[in-house]
Amino acid sequence: MNSAPHPLLERAAEQERAGDWSAAAETYHSVYRAHAAARDAAGVLDAVVRLGHCCRHAGQHELASELLDLALELGELHGSDHVASRALNGLGQLAQGRGDLDRAEAFFGAAHARAERVGDPWLLGAAVQNLGIIANIRGELQKAADLYRAGLAHLQAAGAVGGQVSVLNNLGMLHVDQGRLEIAGDYFEQALALSDKLGDIVQSGVIHVNMVELFLARGELERARQSCDEGFEIFSRVNHALRKAEALKFYGIIYREGGKLHLAEIHLRQSIEIASREEPLLEAEAQREMARVLRLQGRNRQALEALNRSHTLFTSLQARSDLADIDERVAELEVEFLSLVRFWGESIEAKDHYTLGHCARVADYACRIAERAGLTERDLVWFRMGAFLHDVGKTEVPEEILNKPGRLTDEERAIMERHTVIGDEMLAPVEFPWDIRPMVRSHHERWDGRGYPDGLAGEGIPRSARIMRIADVFDALTTARSYRAPLTPEQALDIMQDDAGSFDPELFEIFLELYPEFAPTAVEAAFAGA
Repeated sequence: MNSAPHPLLERAAEQERAGDWSAAAETYHSVYRAHAAARDAAGVLDAVVRLGHCCRHAGQHELASELLDLALELGELHGSDHVASRALNGLGQLAQGRGDLDRAEAFFGAAHARAERVGDPWLLGAAVQNLGIIANIRGELQKAADLYRAGLAHLQAAGAVGGQVSVLNNLGMLHVDQGRLEIAGDYFEQALALSDKLGDIVQSGVIHVNMVELFLARGELERARQSCDEGFEIFSRVNHALRKAEALKFYGIIYREGGKLHLAEIHLRQSIEIASREEPLLEAEAQREMARVLRLQGRNRQALEALNRSHTLFTSLQARSDLADIDERVAELEVEFLSLVRFWGESIEAKDHYTLGHCARVADYACRIAERAGLTERDLVWFRMGAFLHDVGKTEVPEEILNKPGRLTDEERAIMERHTVIGDEMLAPVEFPWDIRPMVRSHHERWDGRGYPDGLAGEGIPRSARIMRIADVFDALTTARSYRAPLTPEQALDIMQDDAGSFDPELFEIFLELYPEFAPTAVEAAFAGA
């Protein structure tokens, strides 16, 4: 099974280092044909697995998967753990790119087991490093660091310079994540020096793009841009779409940090367009950065749409495995959602001079009732967002109606009541992970069927909207309006009990239990508005 290296292999390796994937693939085909003609099984297997990895680098993922599957099958058929390990590493990297980290880890684990059987330090280093990448993605940073260092030791023993470059680059990124920027810089410099010595421009491009994150963490925007320029030029030259998308994402961040929001948006949109076809994790990150840009531009609804897309992508990864890192990212996104929604809610209050703090108080009242009524902690996050947005339609109501001193005319009241429908329509394009729109549309519906906009009654009213109405009415009664002074909590309670038929009786009982806790907040709000 031992086959002498074909003289064309070094040429193919040089073509790969230069990013000339099509030329490298053609060279590997020539090697394959030569070994096949000579009936050299070991040479054929080597050529197939090399060709599979070449196609993976070139972004031809379907063809790469077919070739690596074939290499794995032939390697096992011929008893070649060496070939099988290399094929499994490639299949794991393809699975990782799809976001299927459980499957990727299984492939890398199997690659490691075969590498141990043959005792090949190069194969051991590759498998251990890949397992480190999975740990890093999951947020298991110490485990990742240990695996990276073990992988580096194996690759140094094997004299595998290219593999060492990759591990040093990964150690640089890990130390950026840990905030250990000086150490990160040392690793990046070592990786770049080895990569330049090897003449591997593709690896050099990867390092330059990853160093952008280091410079951003240091607040060095100009160095970040220069490093991004280096990487983007390389990946444009070798036509590596996914790496270009990563550079475009960083351009978006750099321009956002520099206050050039229009340029930030352009680059992030280009990144998203590419990543949406190839890399869900990268698209999720780019969508989150886009949400930040849109928010800075005051484009709240579009920011929510981008943030929601990011949340959906991160959650889809969560659904495949219980990943600590994705959990953390989803939690961060929920905080961003809530922050953005709170900002939007406050922009509503800026138009209505008499509702300062209304959204926040209603959200607090409603969440207390909802929690007592049995909503889960995760559902409460989204319920709170709906509470902040319940009056979003008022942004389309004329200020002279919102702030009119005195009773509204029938025509004005009809315009005011339209805010529920308008709010529902405004949020229609945003596919929230939790059903927020019924809270917006139906929070003025009454249990007895005499509410608006749809005249729903009883159980026909969404439960979230029934909770919202209780909180909304209590806050409205206990704060000043253009046509009256605030009522005391006791007066508000009397009015609500007299109109108890308009509320869900079960939820109203919960409100009565919580009323002693709500009253001080209401008094404080009335005093602040005096």
